[in-house]
Amino acid sequence: MESGNEPSVSEPFEGLVVGVDSGGSGLRIALAEAASGAVLDTHASREPVRTGPGGISAAHFLEQVLPAVRALRERAAPDSPGARPVLAVAVGAAGMATLGDELRAELPGAFAEAWGVRRLALAADAVTAYAGALGQRPGAVVAGGTGMIALGTDLVSWRRADGWGHLLGDCGSGAWIGRAGLEAAMRAHDGRRGGSAALLARAEKLFGQVAGLPGALYPRTDRPAVLASFAPEVADCAAGDPVAADILVRAAEHVADAAEAVCPADPGAVIALTGGLFKMGDPLLVPLRAALGERVPHARTVAPAGDPLAGAVILASALATGTLSLPEDPSLLRLFDDGSVEAAASAQVGSGAVTPDRAGTGHEDRT
Repeated sequence: MESGNEPSVSEPFEGLVVGVDSGGSGLRIALAEAASGAVLDTHASREPVRTGPGGISAAHFLEQVLPAVRALRERAAPDSPGARPVLAVAVGAAGMATLGDELRAELPGAFAEAWGVRRLALAADAVTAYAGALGQRPGAVVAGGTGMIALGTDLVSWRRADGWGHLLGDCGSGAWIGRAGLEAAMRAHDGRRGGSAALLARAEKLFGQVAGLPGALYPRTDRPAVLASFAPEVADCAAGDPVAADILVRAAEHVADAAEAVCPADPGAVIALTGGLFKMGDPLLVPLRAALGERVPHARTVAPAGDPLAGAVILASALATGTLSLPEDPSLLRLFDDGSVEAAASAQVGSGAVTPDRAGTGHEDRT
């Protein structure tokens, strides 16, 4: 155990919290004030936490987190780094629901031993993305990048839509747009209806002769990313090519469908769009605004306030101050107190809330 870490006080205004965001692009850690959530310092590692037979490796996670937090505490208070206790920790991780057994088994005890901390939240990265974007208010967040997932809550239960990967879903995502654009290129190559000469030219410039594209694409393990790399070409062609424009209209409708499926009926509900997909600009955003207006007229679209690391800090601060209002869920948000799991299994689960943080939802690329 690190020396001097036994809490000398219990009041949140004298303590600290730790937020962790773990994904395919690495690990980010924030040290913050417990009472206000104000971030004091951050640490970033480009090394993703390894996975093994037991899922996400708790040992590798702790090898990175414990010394990083020690360094953050030393920088925050070089004369007495252990004087202010860590009151709560929140971890958001890609794959938490399906690959998080080791983390759930080992992190509560490890954090209690290292810092004396007893309050811990282990969350799907979709939850920390939600908390970062909207805080603890009812609404919906659509996270779009290579993949696409929507998550919503009325503060009683969670609902999730899509995030099923490029073969079964992720409709409207970067991979979906790119695949639709390449299909239009192949149609133009064949002389079939629905083809786009403009997209064919872009595909050949990017990939070479399209007749060889299936042989080059299908064996690759990063197919979703390769497909998504063509999405900006579709957006660039949309102004002058009706086929490309129609692809983006259909993508917008899919995104709006997902938002509609998870958005609570509360008149004060809000929707936030996060991720690199929505940096595509007006070719996607104009039809998306129209589709959202039709499907969820009661909800207001707002800019996301923060990212998933900010969401982890919000969860940790709420745990420390006893103000957590986001609902517990066996797959999405597990709470531990004094080393034991809360009765999360009895939490109400929305009909769409099952294993929402599988790989390939677009969260890992953090775009």
